[in-house]
Amino acid sequence: MKLVYCLSILLLGISVSAQNNFEIKNSKKVVIPFKLINNLIFIPITVNGVELTFLLDTGVAETTLFSLENKEMKLTNLEKMNFSGLGGDVSIEGFKSDHNVGKIGEHFINDSFSLFIILDQEFNISTHMGIPVNGIIGYHFFKDHPIIIDYASKKITVYHDADIFTKKIKKFEEFSVTIEKYKPYVYADIKMTDEKKSSKLLVDLGNSDPIWLFPTLIKNFVYNRPNIDDFLGRGFNGDVYGKRSRIHNFYLGKFKFEKPLTAMPDEFSIQHVNLVSERKGSLGAEIMRRFTVAFDYPNQKMYLKKNGDYDDPFHFNMSGLDFKQDGMQWEKDVVNLESKTKNQSTSNVEVINNSLQYKFVLKPIFSVAGVRKNSPSDKAGLQKDDQLITINGRKTSDMTLEKIMEMMKSDEGKTITMVILRKNKELTLSFTLEDPIPYQN
Repeated sequence: MKLVYCLSILLLGISVSAQNNFEIKNSKKVVIPFKLINNLIFIPITVNGVELTFLLDTGVAETTLFSLENKEMKLTNLEKMNFSGLGGDVSIEGFKSDHNVGKIGEHFINDSFSLFIILDQEFNISTHMGIPVNGIIGYHFFKDHPIIIDYASKKITVYHDADIFTKKIKKFEEFSVTIEKYKPYVYADIKMTDEKKSSKLLVDLGNSDPIWLFPTLIKNFVYNRPNIDDFLGRGFNGDVYGKRSRIHNFYLGKFKFEKPLTAMPDEFSIQHVNLVSERKGSLGAEIMRRFTVAFDYPNQKMYLKKNGDYDDPFHFNMSGLDFKQDGMQWEKDVVNLESKTKNQSTSNVEVINNSLQYKFVLKPIFSVAGVRKNSPSDKAGLQKDDQLITINGRKTSDMTLEKIMEMMKSDEGKTITMVILRKNKELTLSFTLEDPIPYQN
């Protein structure tokens, strides 16, 4: 069960704040290193002097804050708001705060930074990322300056000088985009089986899937087979469900992708999303990470150049498991101390003395967040809230969430053996990875 952070959110009744601009000060460009986890980009932002981590997401208009991790921050000019979007049918409460100071590095600064604060801790995505995540930033990061995202080097460059940017993108493929409701849209071609159809898609860096399609908005839509019912992610109003399948081909300009995985949320999950005219779905980060990507919002352009990951296959989480991190715990590690001394009788021979020393290290705890019905793990007896101890003999406390997910997407037919803790009892369970939606002509 792959968690997709479907954060293409509309803040109902709110217009994007005036001013609220990031400016490049005393520099021609700003280079921002980022973390890439499950195709998603996380950048450091200091807000009112407090260092935080934000998900970078072209699919959101305003900047949201949902966690401070016990850090203290002074926020002023609080105004009560309601939020709504993907998932469920009830809006949630929050606040808007104006006139904050946001800094990304030393030279990218917003002296009138507006934040929308979400009080519902269920929306905190940190446990599913394996790192502390404090919020999401979208339109205001992109709107005033041309930007290049280099997924290979994990660096973003923001340009003050448009001429330098123009030189950098000479070998890129150019796309026209429309900025509607503060989000970028592009036309691409979808080939479900035989017929190629032009489709308007949101460019959504906050969605880790390759493609989303909205069946209720596509005339005569027929689900490709095989397909599965699945949990697709979490929005403001709760969990998002739908189907997963593969389409025949996806075309983005001259670029072609074969057999990409596609998620299709159900009608209930998108009922409160105020969709722009003619939109059919989303172009997600599993496609975008295969390029070096440039955005020029002021001129409504996007530029793409293949990187080394362009030909990666579209792997699916074949286990049926979704995982989360349940905090940290102290764990005893054994350290092998080795010392060398010269033998007194034979001066040219060294004697190696080994000794063991124990040290305590803070390590992550992982558990099962969900199990897809009828999946291999479900049939093997895995349950929600099972704590992971080992996978194929390796301690999970020495892994990351991303590494665990990679193992679930590895070779079909591979046996996965897990030692889990359930109600203070250790169990060993095994299953074989099986792709429930293999591509069929």
